Amino acid sequence: MKQVYLRKIVWIIVAVFFQFSIVSPCFSFSIGDEREVGEKLLYSVRSAFILKDDPDITQYVSKLGKDVLEVAGIQYFDYHFFVIDDKEFNAFAAPSGLIFFHSGLIGTMNSEDELVSVIAHEIGHIYKRHLASRVETGTYSGIASLGLALAAIAFGGATAPVLLTGALAAGQSVNLHFSRQNEEEADLLAYGWMKKLGRNPEGQVKMLESMRRISRYRSEKPPQYLLTHPDPEARLHYIQSLLDIDYASNAERISTNEDFEFIRFKYRILADVRDTDLFKNYLATVLADSRATPFSKSMAKYGLSQLAKNENDYVRSMELLLEVIAFFPDKNILKIDKGVIEFLSGKLVESEMTLRTALRIDTSDLYAAFTLAKLLSRTGRSAEAEQYFQTVSYQIPEYSQVYFELGQIAAKNNQSGLAALYLGKFDLYGGKLKLAEQSLRNALRDKTLSEKNKNEARMLLKKIELLNK
Repeated sequence: MKQVYLRKIVWIIVAVFFQFSIVSPCFSFSIGDEREVGEKLLYSVRSAFILKDDPDITQYVSKLGKDVLEVAGIQYFDYHFFVIDDKEFNAFAAPSGLIFFHSGLIGTMNSEDELVSVIAHEIGHIYKRHLASRVETGTYSGIASLGLALAAIAFGGATAPVLLTGALAAGQSVNLHFSRQNEEEADLLAYGWMKKLGRNPEGQVKMLESMRRISRYRSEKPPQYLLTHPDPEARLHYIQSLLDIDYASNAERISTNEDFEFIRFKYRILADVRDTDLFKNYLATVLADSRATPFSKSMAKYGLSQLAKNENDYVRSMELLLEVIAFFPDKNILKIDKGVIEFLSGKLVESEMTLRTALRIDTSDLYAAFTLAKLLSRTGRSAEAEQYFQTVSYQIPEYSQVYFELGQIAAKNNQSGLAALYLGKFDLYGGKLKLAEQSLRNALRDKTLSEKNKNEARMLLKKIELLNK
């Protein structure tokens, strides 16, 4: 209830963020403007939604995004990918390379190729600067009014009409939906990039079929994604025509992989979001279905294991996970899941052994590194824990929880200024700007804080100042 209330009033926060931005009679949307609007919108999203941004989720979706970017070529921005805990069928590419996926959209997907097709499509819009062109041909007088319209696209649901009304009251155009030409351009880019990646463009077809089905089912109140990405029927025919032309080469791309990584990613998200009863019933149905494949049943057990873990039923969670590990003995990530359950259930010796073994196999896994760091911190080995936390913060610098953990270590070591700096970063990347500002100012008052850390605190305070303009 609290979260719903927050979303209803978040347009006020957005309005404050954008209200005092530079306004000019003729608004040209530059690269610099995109960065400014994108950063402000990001902090609005952080304040209004729960981001599923733990290292496991972030590392997976970011890797897929980086794969697309490698074949897409030189970009204007550094891209960041986020998963939002929200049941709406929505995704959006915000200015400056920020791409958001609602859990409701991910829940409709059945393959990694579908997810990659959406990632590639959204990157296509940013690559072609479609949003910038819509802005420049509209009647926006400045970043303030644009911010309101963008927030309506981002938040969707019941909040969108309020935001759009606010933008209209200011006499601004809110026509930010993409044109058919925009959609064809983004679809064509996504299609070509998927071919370069050796992926099956049928993923685009499946995603567009889902969009068409949802469009028909919810014709009276289409979800936000279908308002900004219109005409799935025409887009579907366009991609199918490309597939027909490329039939021979696409036939070679049909994958026999049952998408373990994607289904695990999807089930981890669906087990963590609110209102999990439907998901639990779905998994039970899969297990009871005599036609379900052994793969599907094993992944259903994985989903139930994650649900049990979140309900603190660690015995049941481990029982199910061990069955999944027996089916997928070569999947190192499942060992990490096992180490996480062991850690949460208080079996710290077993957890440490499991996590260290997993890290020897894959030293780059940040999910294992972060969990092991928490374990080391809890058992008094702060120096080693700090090294792992710093690794995570370097790879995922906007992951707020890592700064909370680093702050705890600094506080235990009586480094009050450093603890305040970390607390400020924790609040900043959690979307709590006022609290972040207070902590950063407290950090600067500490005479023992190093000059390097003082400079970082000053830089972050300047960033907050810009965000509040």
